[in-house]
Amino acid sequence: MNQAALKLLVLLLTMPPMSACDSLPNNPAGLGDRQDPSTSRTRDSAIAPDGVEIYYEIAGEGDPALVFVHGWSCDRSYWREQFDHFSTQYRVVSIDLGGHGESGRERNDWTMAAFGADVHAVVEKAGLANVVLVGHSMGGPVIVEAAKLMPERTAAVIPVDHFHDVNNPMTDEELDAFIAPMLEDFSNVYGLVVSFFGPHAGTSLADSVARGMASALPEVAIPALRSTFQYNDAAGLAAIDAPIRLINADLWPTDLAALRESNDAIQLAVVPAAGHFLMMDAPEEFNRLLERAVQETTSAR
Repeated sequence: MNQAALKLLVLLLTMPPMSACDSLPNNPAGLGDRQDPSTSRTRDSAIAPDGVEIYYEIAGEGDPALVFVHGWSCDRSYWREQFDHFSTQYRVVSIDLGGHGESGRERNDWTMAAFGADVHAVVEKAGLANVVLVGHSMGGPVIVEAAKLMPERTAAVIPVDHFHDVNNPMTDEELDAFIAPMLEDFSNVYGLVVSFFGPHAGTSLADSVARGMASALPEVAIPALRSTFQYNDAAGLAAIDAPIRLINADLWPTDLAALRESNDAIQLAVVPAAGHFLMMDAPEEFNRLLERAVQETTSAR
């Protein structure tokens, strides 16, 4: 994230909470309810190494399997447009990370490594031998950690709108300033999330997503956010041997040259005029780029 974007985020978080947050649902309105009746889903759970129960949905057949990992303070329903679309030709899995959605909360260490172990546990439980890991926002470093645990199973790593500027991480002081308004009143997250949507997103989508994220558990969300920004992006990406395909929005610029200093195999696709939640904001274009990335990275295996 560049410095201009950081200053904007801090400003947004220090604004008074909007009145729409007075009554917040547990999930974004309608995100977990709509389902294609032709898609046969199975809900199951796996046990993470620390004993936390991790829930997931699985559907479809085909190789490779696509494993979708949500971002910070989200849940598996955020991938509904991809789950229904790709389950017609692939095995598809969407996960609730520990502390999110239906998954367990009995954990003291809300880190990228712990979340990566959640993904690994689901892949093992589901018996998936060849996976494409797709992770939105915080899910980017999560799938990097998961891939490090199972290199022999990982066909490709596809972070979605997370890795932008690996050479300019937040300082501890900047991170403290960013988190301070959340500590005072976590509903301040609402205004921040609304600002992450592109110009073509509907206000109802932005509002429902913002409400859901602002109702997350602070005791999970705040340490997870710290871990996200303290993660060593460059080192994580350098450790991956599988193909890496970034799909980013153009809300913030991406320094591809800096990324390739970490891993020269990284490739980037950009969804124009889309916000941070591009898989919801521009699902048709996102799905097209994801399909291309899956085909390009798995055809040689």
